[in-house]
Amino acid sequence: MFLEMRRDAVRLGNGDFPEHRGLLAYEKRGTSKRYSWYGLPEDCDTVLFPGCTLAGTRSDKVFALYRYMKQGIPSLGIVLDCCTKPSHDLGREDFFNAMFGELKSYLSNNGIEKIYIACPNCYKVFKQHGNGFTVQTVYEYLVRTGLRAGPVPTGSFTVHDPCATRFEDSIHSAVRKLVEKEGAAFRERPHSRRNSICCGEGGAVRNIASGFAEKWTERISEESDCSYTITYCAGCADLIGKTTSCGHLLDHFFESDNACGGKTGITSPPFTYWKRLRLKKKLRQDTSFAVTRERTFQYPKASSRGGLLKKILLLLVIIAATFAVRWTGLSRYMETEALRQLVEQSGIFGPLVYMFIYTIAPVLFFPGLPITIAGGILFGPFWGVLYTIIGSTCGACAAFLVSRHISSNWIETKLKSPRWHRLSDGVEKHGWKMVAFARLVPLFPFNLLNYAFGLTKIKFRHYALATFLCMLPACIAFIVFSSSLLDLFRGKVSPSFLVGAGLIVLVSLIPVLYRRYKKRWSVSDSV
Repeated sequence: MFLEMRRDAVRLGNGDFPEHRGLLAYEKRGTSKRYSWYGLPEDCDTVLFPGCTLAGTRSDKVFALYRYMKQGIPSLGIVLDCCTKPSHDLGREDFFNAMFGELKSYLSNNGIEKIYIACPNCYKVFKQHGNGFTVQTVYEYLVRTGLRAGPVPTGSFTVHDPCATRFEDSIHSAVRKLVEKEGAAFRERPHSRRNSICCGEGGAVRNIASGFAEKWTERISEESDCSYTITYCAGCADLIGKTTSCGHLLDHFFESDNACGGKTGITSPPFTYWKRLRLKKKLRQDTSFAVTRERTFQYPKASSRGGLLKKILLLLVIIAATFAVRWTGLSRYMETEALRQLVEQSGIFGPLVYMFIYTIAPVLFFPGLPITIAGGILFGPFWGVLYTIIGSTCGACAAFLVSRHISSNWIETKLKSPRWHRLSDGVEKHGWKMVAFARLVPLFPFNLLNYAFGLTKIKFRHYALATFLCMLPACIAFIVFSSSLLDLFRGKVSPSFLVGAGLIVLVSLIPVLYRRYKKRWSVSDSV
């Protein structure tokens, strides 16, 4: 029912949420030429399909699994690609059918009949839509070979069954046979097998309603009762592992000595992308592949042409502007001092025009970063900070007042995402502190954020003061950095550039430190 609702939303043009863009970008990389790889030996009719997340977080274990399975299946091939389940679950039916259909056609046309899958979500996609293929998990294969997992915890441990395979009894049994050990205290969870509950990651709900999804993660942690949890989904292992001890089943096969102590070589984003590329590079060195490819098919094709056209137009504009500057003699003003002398000759008029432009930019949804960079170049580090913080604060306040008193109904139609409702709830509870948080941790687009605050009940003076103070650190960093950009273009690295770059790094670390603090707080709170 919910899937059909999502499909209807996409058909009506209401299914595009900004919270999903990161997930869809992740999916797009998985299907790209850079990250995909198909390696099929001679007479290959069986392939290993590890999935995106496992290949990134545990690339060494994926390679070890492939080498082990190849001993029993000499003609085994391997496919590094994305099954596009995110798009499927978000109701992007046409995109999913095109992308998964192309993947399926290529494998079928190259004689593939059987697919061994390590990811439960990929398994579900191939099971439901991979007509013509025999689909099994690698765990069922490992049971048949007589392989057993390495050491398991000396205390009690339990198994979490991913919700994607909730009704696959054969997989449940295979996993438990793999972890059965004499003397090990295995304990079934209250919700397991067919009654298993979602870890909180399913259906991309966590992107929209993180608080709701976290309740399920907490419930799993409570049912674990401080015992060690083994799962066979990389996403589940990552999410559950944030609140209780949890490991992936493959950790106990190919890094068993470290698995129980939580010291396995698990890679975290963004380094997972690098690991996937390394895995691909390692596989490309295998000379046994008779057929190989990197996936180049994309849907829709028209969008890539449009993107290329924009890049070409931008390049032509830059070239034309360069010739215009040289032909008109304006190149002499590219010197930092010459530019600032020109500004000084304008008197008070120059700073006033600059601050006026910055005031109207947020109201008209113009990006502020280019204006900030111009301020550093034109006015230098001290006056640039002063004029920019005044202009940007006035612009944020102008958008706030427009939203509150003029266009509140129109703004409400644009802010349909649940995260904006959470913002309003946060202001209701915390007042100006929510404004300070949103300015220091940029989780929302700056221009939309100004309008969104106008719909809340916060007092204008509280909003203005918190905005001014909490935008100041980033303003100082970018102005100091940009004040020396022209010198950098001429090959001179000034102290201002180094200080500015360092300040930008420090400001950029604020969201990272916040996420770590939040993670540490949630773990300690659950314990």
